[in-house]
Amino acid sequence: MAILHPFRALRPVPAKASEVACVPYDVINTKEARQLAAGKPLSFLHVIRPEIDLDAGVDIHADAVYAKGAANLTAYRNSHHAIQEARPALYVYRLIMDGRSQTGVYGCVAVSDYDSNVILKHEKTRPDKEADRTKHIVTQQAHAEPVMVTFRDHGAVQEIIEETQASEPLYNFKAPDGVQHTIWRVAETDELVDAFDELEELYIADGHHRCKAASLAADTLAEGNRVGAERNFFPAVLFPMSEMAILAYNRIVYKLPKGPAAFLDAVRDSLGLTETATPVPAAPGTICLYVDEKWYSTSLPETKRGSVADTLDVARLGEHLLEPLLDIHDPRTDPNMYFVGGIRGTDELERLVDGGEAALAISMYPTSIEELLDVSDAGLLMPPKSTWFEPKLRSGLLVHLMD
Repeated sequence: MAILHPFRALRPVPAKASEVACVPYDVINTKEARQLAAGKPLSFLHVIRPEIDLDAGVDIHADAVYAKGAANLTAYRNSHHAIQEARPALYVYRLIMDGRSQTGVYGCVAVSDYDSNVILKHEKTRPDKEADRTKHIVTQQAHAEPVMVTFRDHGAVQEIIEETQASEPLYNFKAPDGVQHTIWRVAETDELVDAFDELEELYIADGHHRCKAASLAADTLAEGNRVGAERNFFPAVLFPMSEMAILAYNRIVYKLPKGPAAFLDAVRDSLGLTETATPVPAAPGTICLYVDEKWYSTSLPETKRGSVADTLDVARLGEHLLEPLLDIHDPRTDPNMYFVGGIRGTDELERLVDGGEAALAISMYPTSIEELLDVSDAGLLMPPKSTWFEPKLRSGLLVHLMD
């Protein structure tokens, strides 16, 4: 059964919450982080992207970067801008984006649940990213950012979420991207902990590398008893699956081996092709292609392979187009392919192709939350970059310390 663990959060004083809160580390690069944090000394980007406070030439995996992150967290922790809860607590976190709300429970989940597959995965992690996040956790002795987790709707959990929202929030602010963030403290934690104990599975939605890093860091920190039992937990915002929204995760291809005309002929012969004015697929099994300033639509045949993961549009794309027509067999590592989050829209796809940065853009139909759970329940993994979740959680609002 799932473990939900209250924790003594390090958090900003309410007046500074909007200045501290920032986007997650993995949705921006170093250059973008520098720009977002410019003139904002309280931004939590100084903790999760500490290379922005060092010379531009410093490698982001240098020891100095991890040390700087730890120093920045300590400075924030000791400042009058931050407070730590006197006792362990749980929270309700609501995000409103474009008029749509998404509300879940903010607490800690257990490393043991991750290791034993009570918390199910759907994405393969990369060792280099695992090592990077693990070193940040170990050096800071803190989990600076939550992961996003989902679970099948549960009446008692929903009741507590709704009751908690009737109280005065700790934070309520609109971020620069227009998303409204509101956090309430749960009055009594026992009922919520007991309700999660009735759940047989939790599912990682976003944050696979942070989950794996939490597990690796727990093992590292256990050596020599460097920190106490809090190393065995890591922060998550847990949303009922009915609250979740998944956007498409689109693709670009840098070069077409035989040129655009030959590629379009090959697609036409293999799958069929129709010119369209609509760049967003209207239904599952359909993709849109952008080549030479024109959009085309085509349908993906059913898979000839065996598993539930093979039925996903992103898998069928590989089976019927990427592999036979473009010789792309491992999208995770192939240098001829890159991924573009659906939040950037199809205008970004057009910009990349029209500007000469890519030869082909592929607009996908979103993977559904039901498909994610089906693949996870089967113990399988999705192809890389199958899901893009919005809205994104803000970092820095509730930090889990391990000392």
